[in-house]
This record gives sequence, structure tokens and C-alpha cells, in this order.
Amino acid sequence: MKQYILAIDQGTTSSRCMIFDKWGNFTAVSQREIRQIFPQPGWVEHDPKEIRDTVFTVVRDAIEKAGLSAENIAAIGITNQRETTVVWEKATGKPIYNAIVWQCRRTSDLVDRLVDEEKTGMIQEKTGLIPDAYFSGTKIKWLLDNVPGAREKAENGELLFGTIDTWLIWNLTGGKVHVTDYTNASRTMLFNIKTLSWDQELLDMLGVPASMLPEVKPSPTIYGYTDEKLFGGAIPIAGAAGDQQGALFGQCCFDKGDMKNTSGTGCFMLLNTGNELVRSKNGLITTICAGTDDHPDYALEGSIFVAGAAIQWLRDQLRVIASAPESEHFAAETPDTAGAYVVPAFTGLGAPYWNQDARGTIVGITRGFSRAHLVKATLESIAYETLDTLRAMEQDAGYKVKGLKVDGGACSNGYLMQFQSDILACDVYRPNTIETTALGAAYLAGLAVGYWSGKEDLRHNWEVDKVFTPKMEESKRNALIKGWHKAVRCAMLWGEQD
Repeated sequence: MKQYILAIDQGTTSSRCMIFDKWGNFTAVSQREIRQIFPQPGWVEHDPKEIRDTVFTVVRDAIEKAGLSAENIAAIGITNQRETTVVWEKATGKPIYNAIVWQCRRTSDLVDRLVDEEKTGMIQEKTGLIPDAYFSGTKIKWLLDNVPGAREKAENGELLFGTIDTWLIWNLTGGKVHVTDYTNASRTMLFNIKTLSWDQELLDMLGVPASMLPEVKPSPTIYGYTDEKLFGGAIPIAGAAGDQQGALFGQCCFDKGDMKNTSGTGCFMLLNTGNELVRSKNGLITTICAGTDDHPDYALEGSIFVAGAAIQWLRDQLRVIASAPESEHFAAETPDTAGAYVVPAFTGLGAPYWNQDARGTIVGITRGFSRAHLVKATLESIAYETLDTLRAMEQDAGYKVKGLKVDGGACSNGYLMQFQSDILACDVYRPNTIETTALGAAYLAGLAVGYWSGKEDLRHNWEVDKVFTPKMEESKRNALIKGWHKAVRCAMLWGEQD
């Protein structure tokens, strides 16, 4: 019986399932959008039950589309939006509140207090992270402090915490397995990336009972088996990784010095540093790669909170475009932005600025500024944000990047990829399979069950679709970058206290 690997990609805006063959080609895909909940300015939530149900739906749909059954699925791999936090009752599986999404800024004041208490050095030394509301730890504390009865239940061992991978594995196994992988654990601000364990000092700092936390395992591991009633048979869940580490693995960036940039809801650049834990001096964070050994490799990461989400904002909030692909048409047909810039700091600025008070800004508007100029400037902001992160990474790594592998939904936009190449002044390599996040999850699961024999099998699957080379004159590039940095200063100035 022919076998396939099924990948669940639970992202910020949708749940998706893709089924892959041995050559890394997908034979079926199913996707469902999930609601974005904004209770207050700067707050972002998801419904955990909706996430669970959409995942169940897309898995069943993809298996049916491919004409397969559970017996054809050798393993399931999971990749997920990282840092998003769910707390649920151990006995009932019922969430105590909505999932608090990684973009949410409700705990910014708590983070400011940690900084004021001079906790930054300790947090960075243990976790590789810069204190920020982005990470899970302060979200857990908020839930325990603000949901009636939650702290008492947690201290009595009645509540469980998980990032989305943990929440899904719990539900897929019928509540039998409470587990996460190294990559997701490393994003909580509670996990010591040197000892590879939950850190009691960090737990005490945020008042998080250890009983809430999942067991932590390597990314390619058989975590458990799906409840037979869900998909018509017990399927091994054999791989898990946060979405960006999944994409790094899917791009076959297995070796020290390998780098990729994913443009999805946010934009995330990772550089594999091998077994060397590199401390950034330029606003990046240190994180864990999805490796195949018990002791994983490390990576430097630049995390940009808003990238493709800015295009979604144009479509859903402003309604200036009907669909995301329409942004390419506007950008290509408009010669410039009329001197304007958009800084999409809707939830603050991530790498390399880490300014959680900055807010979205449009600067340089004149009477001739039009809808087309707005769309083009918003699209180009993704490339500018990437530039700032790349320059920081070059300084930490000690060498200049000559080429960059890209993936994610936004890299299907040819105009954006060319502009990114122009602004970065380096080649940009787009692979045949741009959905490398799901592919990485599939690869991890397949390795765990022997579907692929090793990394060389995976390297043979990686092929380039198109190479974008720089065409912009240096003087124009420098002038555009100068204007961008001026716009960023405006966004940060807006967030300053009066």
C-alpha cells in the first residue's frame, strides 16, 4: 500500500493540511481560515476550539481529496504558529479563555516591569530571548491572574498549558499526551535552552506552576497516536516544530551558516549556527533549530511581527484590495510610492528594534498619494523590514550574505521578491515548493518513522523555481533606505510617553 506523510500547518490566519509523497510533492491540500478576535486595541485572540475543529476538518478533507485512508498515512507532522498560548482544564479539555496570539500586546506593562527589575540579562542568558509580550510566559501569567479561579486551579494541578502544537496533540490523541518539542518550548520565555529543561527561576518569576507544563521532546519523535475515531485509524504523530523552525528544516538548512527568510503573517529570518549558541548584540534572539539529534542545533532569529498581515489589513480592514495577489498588480503598475512609506508596526516593532510601544505609521503623504501608492508602500515595507533584520544578522554572524532562500505565501509575489533583492543587494532564491513550513513538518515526521532514510534524501528534493537578482542602482537604493529609517523613527516616536 502506497504511503504518504500528512502535515498539519496551523498558522495565524488558517489551518491547513498537506499530504506529501517521497519526493516532497503534495498530492492534496485543504485549508480553512480562522477568525481573528480583537477585544481591545493591541489585543489578539483565537478560539482554541475553532483551531481544533478546523484542523480535524482539513485533515479529513485532505485525506478524502487524495483518495486515501488512515492506512495510507505513515505519519503526521505538526507545525504551528509559535508563542500563541492556550490554557485548559485537565479533566474536561475545556479552554479557560481564548488563545492569546503571539501578536497580542496586552502584557507589555508586565514586560516593562521585568525590564525595570533588571531581569533582561537573566532572561536572555537562560532563554536566548529578549523580554517581550511576544513570548508565551507573560501570557500564561495574565491568564492565571485575570481569569476567575484560574490561579487556584493551576496551583491544584487542574490546568494545562500548551502552545498550539501541544493543544493539537492533546486533542488528536484524545487527551492522552501532553507534550511539546524543543523548538516550541524555546519560545515560551520559561525554557532554558542550554540545559534543555523548564527553568524554575523563570517559573517563579512569572508565577507559573510546573504542573501546567508539557513534557519536552526532540522534534522528530513519535509523540503518540491519533484517536482511532477521528480519521478511521490510529496514525502516529511523529514530528512537531514551530513554524519558522519547520520552514528552516523544509528549506534543507541543516548546516551551520544556512539561512532562510519566511514571509507569512509575519516575517522570520533564521540562521543555523550549529551547536554554537550565539548571543546577539544586534537585536536578534537565539533559538533552537528542529534537529534530528537529542541535542538540537541553535539559530539566530530575526522576528518581524507584521509582513503578510499588512496586506491582509489592506484587504480586510481598509478594503482597498479585493485579494492579496491584487497587491502585486498595483505595485507593478505604479512607478513609485509618491515619496511615502508605511511602517506596519501594528503590534510594535520586533527585530532589530524591539520597541513594543511603536505603532503603525504612514508618512510622507501628499495630495497626489493614492490607493495604488498605499498598496505599493505597504508591500515594500516587508522588504525594508527584512533588510533591517538581515543587516543585524550579518553583524552577529560576521560575514555578508550573498544569497537568501525565501519561502512563505508572500514570496509568490514576484514584485515583492524582486524589490527585496534590489533592497538587500543580494540574490533571492525561491524554491519550487514555497510551503516549506508544512514540508519541514512532514520531513521531521517522515524521518522519525523511517519514511526517509536521512537528510540526503531530503536535499535531493530541494529545487529552485526562480532566482531574483539585484537591478537597482546603488544611489537609489541608499536613498530609499534612508527614507525608510526616517519613517521607522516616526513610528517609534509615536509610541513615546508624553
